[in-house]
Amino acid sequence: MLRTTVGLKVFMAVTGILLVLFLIAHMLGNLKIFVGPTAFNHYAHWLRAIGTPLLPNTWYLWIQRTVLTVAVIGHIWSAAVLARRARAARPVRYAHRQPVQGSYAGRTMRWGGVIILLFVIYHILDLTTGNLNPVGDKQHPYANVVADFAPHRWYVTIWYVLAILAIGFHLRHGIFSALRTLGQQSQQWQRRSRAFALGFAIVLCAGYLSVPFAVLTGLVR
Repeated sequence: MLRTTVGLKVFMAVTGILLVLFLIAHMLGNLKIFVGPTAFNHYAHWLRAIGTPLLPNTWYLWIQRTVLTVAVIGHIWSAAVLARRARAARPVRYAHRQPVQGSYAGRTMRWGGVIILLFVIYHILDLTTGNLNPVGDKQHPYANVVADFAPHRWYVTIWYVLAILAIGFHLRHGIFSALRTLGQQSQQWQRRSRAFALGFAIVLCAGYLSVPFAVLTGLVR
């Protein structure tokens, strides 16, 4: 199936949906920080204990990380192959090419993907391994988050905001493309898909951005 363009688009859509489901779950977990340090720390420690005693401690997290890594690699690979095939389908450049109409998200999907990938690497080193975090204590994840987005670390908050906005643009275009690939092609369906993709991207971005701004304004301390 992956030898065909349609098969690659379906594979890209499926891996993208898998990553979106993780983003939803991760956002809901992040919002527990508004309940307080006890609830947030309990949630973080609970993630390490999922599946016990059937699975050893932290095994679930490693299984999840493996699946997400495979999904990310598959998503990037399918996007690269599709882009290469699109270029190969038009080997001769036009001397005078008319500008192609398209959304900002659609034109910047590639650069947005690079920004997101760099952010994921930084985010892991910051709040997962703790190497780049001022506290870096796995036993106190609430303190790690509060220290990370402290007012004097405004540059971290700006980087986080830019990355989340890039994710939002990526999701807006990606969800619409996935729904169009997996669903019908009627104009009414496309209008609904575009509206859903925009609304979903806004809600997800608002959920993620609420945490650093809450710390920055002192709502979470």
